[in-house]
Amino acid sequence: MDHGSQQPHTQQMPGPFTGFAGPQGPYPGQHPALLRLDEVQREIAALGPQVCSYSGLQSDREYKRLERELTRLLLEVDKVETEGRPELQQARKRAAGEVEGLLRYLEGNATHPSRLAIEELTQEVQNLLNEGVVGPFRQGQAQDAFEISEELVEAVQDVAMRLAQVKTGGSVPLRKARYKALTRVCAVQELLEGRVRTQTLALPLSDDTHEAVQRINQVMAQVSGARCQEVALLMGLSGRDSCAHLARVLTELLVELDALDVSSNAAVRNYRKQVVEEINGLLKHLDLEVEGEDTRRYDLAQNDSIREIEAIRGRVSVLREEVLRHGAAGQGTELQGLLTHLDQVDTGRNPCIREARRRAVLEVQALITFLDLWEALGRRNPGPDEPPPHASVWRVLASLGNLQAQVLGFDGKRADKSYMVLEELLTKQLLALDAVDPQGDQGTKTARKQAVKHAQNILNYLDMKTDEWEY
Repeated sequence: MDHGSQQPHTQQMPGPFTGFAGPQGPYPGQHPALLRLDEVQREIAALGPQVCSYSGLQSDREYKRLERELTRLLLEVDKVETEGRPELQQARKRAAGEVEGLLRYLEGNATHPSRLAIEELTQEVQNLLNEGVVGPFRQGQAQDAFEISEELVEAVQDVAMRLAQVKTGGSVPLRKARYKALTRVCAVQELLEGRVRTQTLALPLSDDTHEAVQRINQVMAQVSGARCQEVALLMGLSGRDSCAHLARVLTELLVELDALDVSSNAAVRNYRKQVVEEINGLLKHLDLEVEGEDTRRYDLAQNDSIREIEAIRGRVSVLREEVLRHGAAGQGTELQGLLTHLDQVDTGRNPCIREARRRAVLEVQALITFLDLWEALGRRNPGPDEPPPHASVWRVLASLGNLQAQVLGFDGKRADKSYMVLEELLTKQLLALDAVDPQGDQGTKTARKQAVKHAQNILNYLDMKTDEWEY
């Protein structure tokens, strides 16, 4: 080995690219092309977290800014002269690949089917609220004339449920978009429910009751209008006002109410207290302009309530295995206790935690109904006069019991053959129940109705087990 010759020395420089040594000898520092690529790389590193957390659409201003910045960096990389040197070409190719990867990620999340589904559901709520709340308010009806129907509240609640079930595949931007939409829809739902409750109160009091009542009545009318403004703000239906401005207005109303002397009249004090509660109910939702930016809110793996729910689900899984392997042995009492425990889990304002709890409740209830059915089948002692249609219903229930055991133990996907077989067999049981003619017997009618509900619940549970929902 020739120890007299020295290997070319490559100087290590800060940044992602090493010093360059070409066939004609090393540069005294880093090659100018690498210096420029190093600068671009630093800009890429700064933009990366913004791209990876972006949860909006292609039409949003922030999307266009990020796309513009990334495109500029791609052009900057393309301008770097490599002088035909492989090392420089590889460095440039690496930088270009990173920028192109960020562009693909940005576009992929903004156009993902789940992201578009979130936007479609958001627009559905906007249309409902525009017709039922914001439109009448802008026509001057919102102060006292129009009422919020329970049908509107239920429609908004239905959209919230569908939003909570949108799949995100674990993507942070999609989880963030879902959480932002959900928090606003659920806040609006609470505001509407508050308005429905207010409509049932014996308010306002007569101005003759006390000298302060006239002003409290005026504040109550302003609060009614503020509720409609807040609905518009939260759902992006108001382009002029801001949540901060409305919060200042409501805070000023609180100060004004606090200054009123109502110490001499208990009825007026109570009236003022109710108005103050109305205002505080509005204020608590006005921080949603920044809601969802905190990772801890939408990344729920470490959430205490989720951990509590998962611990309960773990215990349910153990009980389910016991039941399926060894049969019923007093598990019903513990399962009822787990239901009570789930009811006490604090979901806060997080709709995804609410959905997680709802699904855990369904898991517990599925096992309880399975145990109840087998207990009922075991107690069954039909007499000689039992109507044949009634006996037919019980035969279907026995088949449903066997199928439910298979559904409880199922751990596959919808594409699996076993899933399709279970779904087909459950559907056949529904058809068998539909074919039962009660012949006017009320007991058979009731039994058939309950059996149909049970079969549908099993199908729904099978569907829930395989819908790949995540927090």
